[in-house]
Parts: sequence; C-alpha cells; structure tokens
Amino acid sequence: MLDHVIKGATVVDGTGAPSCLADVGIRDGRIAVVGTVTEEARTTEDATGLVLAPGFVDPHTHYDAQLFWDPYATPSLNHGVTTVAAGNCGFTLAPLKPEDGDYIRRMMSKVEGMSLVALEEGAPWSWRTFGEYLDALEGRIAVNAGFMVGHCALRRYVMGADAVGGQPSEEQLAEMLRVFHEAMEAGAWGLSTTQSSTHSDGDGRPVASRHALPAELIALSRAVGEHEGTQIEAIVAGCLDQFSDAEIDLFVEMSAAAGRPLNWNVLTVDAAVPERVPRQLHASERARKAGGRIVALTMPILTPMNMSLGTFCALNLIPGWGPVLALPVPERIEKLRDPAVRAEMLRRAESKEAGVFRRLANFGRYVIGDTYSEANEGLSGRVVRDIAQERGQDPFHCLVEICAADDLRTVLWPMPTDNDPASWTLRAETWAHEDVLLGGSDAGAHLDRMCGAPYTTRFLGDCLRGRRLTTLEQAVKMLTDDPARLFGLRERGRIQEGFHADLVLFDPERIDAGTATLVHDLPGDSPRLDSKAIGVRAVWVNGVEAIRDDVVSGAVPGTVLRSGRDTATVSTR
Repeated sequence: MLDHVIKGATVVDGTGAPSCLADVGIRDGRIAVVGTVTEEARTTEDATGLVLAPGFVDPHTHYDAQLFWDPYATPSLNHGVTTVAAGNCGFTLAPLKPEDGDYIRRMMSKVEGMSLVALEEGAPWSWRTFGEYLDALEGRIAVNAGFMVGHCALRRYVMGADAVGGQPSEEQLAEMLRVFHEAMEAGAWGLSTTQSSTHSDGDGRPVASRHALPAELIALSRAVGEHEGTQIEAIVAGCLDQFSDAEIDLFVEMSAAAGRPLNWNVLTVDAAVPERVPRQLHASERARKAGGRIVALTMPILTPMNMSLGTFCALNLIPGWGPVLALPVPERIEKLRDPAVRAEMLRRAESKEAGVFRRLANFGRYVIGDTYSEANEGLSGRVVRDIAQERGQDPFHCLVEICAADDLRTVLWPMPTDNDPASWTLRAETWAHEDVLLGGSDAGAHLDRMCGAPYTTRFLGDCLRGRRLTTLEQAVKMLTDDPARLFGLRERGRIQEGFHADLVLFDPERIDAGTATLVHDLPGDSPRLDSKAIGVRAVWVNGVEAIRDDVVSGAVPGTVLRSGRDTATVSTR
C-alpha cells in the first residue's frame, strides 16, 4: 500500500522536460509511482490544476544556528525549499573548543547579522568536533541540510587567538588538516572560506580565514579532493564587483587542486556595468582549462535590504564609512551633520574602491521606512528625493536630518538601481551559462535586514505571470536539479521513481511571496524579517508532509546530508 497519492497534478519533474498530467505515489519516503496510480493508498488528495515539482534546493544558506530553535528553517521551507546547503562563507559553529564559544557567537552576530541573544539562548553549544555538531542536529530538523566546514572555526580551533593575524606552524597546519579530514569523514561537505574585506569579527578585526595565505588554502583544497562527494565554497573581495587577476588565480588553483567544483556568491547583474559579468565568468573559463570548475551563484529576484545609520548594515561596508558609523550615537550624529564629513563620505561611496556598494550612494532613491519621532510623522513610505526638494537640501543631508530626529533608528529602503529592462534581459542571458547557478539567498543570516529565502516562489510567480524570462520547466530545473547535480545529491532534485519524495505542490495562478515584515519570534524576542508563501499548497520532505497551506505540520522528517553517503563526487577531471 502507498502512503500517499497526489492525483492529477501537472508534474514538472525537474529535468526541464515538458510538464505532464500524472499521479505521484509515495511509499517509505520515496517516490514509488509516477503516472497512473492503481494501488491503494492510506491517503489521497486531488491536485487538479496544481503543479507538483521537486523540492527546491537552496545552495547558499546560513541556517547553522537557526535549525536548533527552528527545525523548519522558516521561511525557506514555507517557500518550497526542502534541502539547504549551510556552513558557507567560512563561518560555522564547529569545530569548537568551549572557551571559544563567546568569540564564535560574537563573530557570527557581527558578520552574519544574527541576533547574539538568539545565538546564546537558542543553541546548545554542546559539541566539540564537527561530527558532534552534525549529530546534535540529526533527527530533529524538518529540512535536509548539508554543511561545509568553515575555515574561520577550523583556524580558531587549532590556532586559538593567533588565528586572527597569525600564520600556522607546520605542526598547526598538519593539525588543521587532521581535524578537517575528520570533519569530512563525519559527513562535512567540504571547505568554505572567505578572503573578503567585508568580513570582520566581533572585535572589528578581519576574520581568521582572511589571514590565510594561498599555500594554506591549497593544502585544504587538496584535502577536499580526498573525500567523496565534497565541494569548495569561497568568497573574495572581488565577488562583490570584479575579480582581480590574483583572485581568479586563487580560485582556479583551489578548484584544480581539489578536482572539485568551487562556488562563489554572489554574481550581481546590472546593465549599467556591462563589463562585470564577462569578467566574473572569466574565472569559470580559466578553471575549465586548468582542470577545475568555478560556479557563480546569482539571484533571480531583487532582494530588498533595509538600511539604518544606527545599526550595522551594508552602509558600514562602504570604504571610510565604518569608523563614522561606529561612533556612539550622539557623536555619530554630530559627525554626520558636518558638511565636510558628509562630502568625504559621499566621495568614498561614489569611488571605484566602493565596488558594488556604489549602488547605495544614490540617497535620493531611498524610501523612508519606520520612523520614531514626531518630527518624522508622515514620512514613512516617502522617497528622500521628494522630501529633499521640499526642504531645499541635498538628498544625503536630508536623509541624515530625518535619521537624526529618530536618534538614527529610522529604517531606510534603497530602491534598486538595476530594475530596468536591460538588466533583466542580461539576467536571463546569464542564467543560461553552464557555470551560473540560481541561489545566494543567505537565508538564516542578516535576519532583520533582508529576507532572501522567498526567491523560489517569487521567481516562479515572475516566470508564470510576470516577465516570463524563462519557462516553468526551466525555472523548476534551475531551482531543483541544477543545484542537486552541482552538489552531487543522491536521488534528489527530480520527480523520478526511486528518488526521495521531496516535493512541493503549488497553485500556478497564485505562487508568489508576501511582503517581508518584521516579526519578533527568535529566542530572546529578537527580530527578523519574514515573508509568507502564497499559493503553496503543501511541501513534503522525505515523503512526510512538513507544510500545508503555510503552516508547519510539526513533523521533523529532514536528514543531515553527509558527504559520501548522501552526496556523490562531482569531479572536474
């Protein structure tokens, strides 16, 4: 007897093949039948008019901590994501020595925008090895999750405080490799690392992996290649704009040394900077010639990110802005009101060194969000450019005065500069490249600043009823089979007999994501942005219903996906 049958669905199987009407039967966590079901089933539902697709695979998340207090990885699961790749950008919670817990928590809070209170209260912090961390999640999550080993935690575990600023001795490098091999033997997916200038720890110093020299990175990459089903994920400063020759050389050498794909995040597509995409994808061309493979992640939607002059956000990462925005609030306001200081900040924000952050420098395009003072009453929802014209001020001066009236608590929403038809046409062309993969949600991180998790439903809604830049079948393939094949996921990513029953059932006339709203549901009543799924009827993970009409079922059918057992090697050779 089948456990459940979904009858009469429009099945989009993830391969890119044309959709078809079919029944799908589930038994023992697997897809048992695709076609016409004649067997009896414990439960059956009519899916006439609905689309059944494989569960979506998010290739870039930071759910490493959140899964302890939220096994459903919300809102990703709500939006049809059944498998997440975590432990990215060099940041993981393991391996861990007890005395380093406070440092790791403060680092994660600063660099990944996670609530420090939630980190302290929401996770048990009971592990030491990477395997013990994976074991702590086993059997208690509702999504399938795989984890890279973060270079920062690995360095800290072996080198202690010297991980920031120091170089490992021969003995320390050997110990780092031993611990790394042990993690992959326990099921880690490989190495994640960062050399990005935007990544600083809780003390404001460059995170540990930024101090690693190429020889250390190559040694770790070779170790990746000694284990089945492993990967590399890496970030450098050029990921935000355009790679330097040295960064391309490093990526190519790391991937070739491992004989494994290396993915990076995130490829920003903007028709106003036409040279960016060819430059970034030059790394992929170089890698293929050298026996490696470099894959760029890019988002198929524009993800709004709120800003503030009062809390750490992307504005702090503009060159020269960090020291000003780190001052105590009264001093910060005084500095921001100084015309000479503002002029210098604007100059730095518009300079070439600002890279992709130049996009944030058009302050007239900012929309005022939440305000907190009587002086700002009625400004919420208005564009700064219009307010500045009324007041006879330049836009940045106007924005500063609005924020100062709220003691810098004002929420700011920059309108995207790359929402033009030419940029969307360029995105569609870029998605077709063999080394470009959709993803980069950062789900689980930057919780009160952005909400990238709903990219799946918003993209599908756009493909079905909006810009229609690609077909439904191709869109589903890009969200399912493509990332599953990159990670070598065994028997996932397609609706195929024998595959794991990771499935999402949705209404093609309604599929979309709701507006991101601030909720206070993290441990310690900490805030995060959430977005409701629209038109998602149900989500199954390993054959068990996990979501029905945007409500979690309470079941935790997810699997901690371990390299080798659950992933096969995707070789570049």
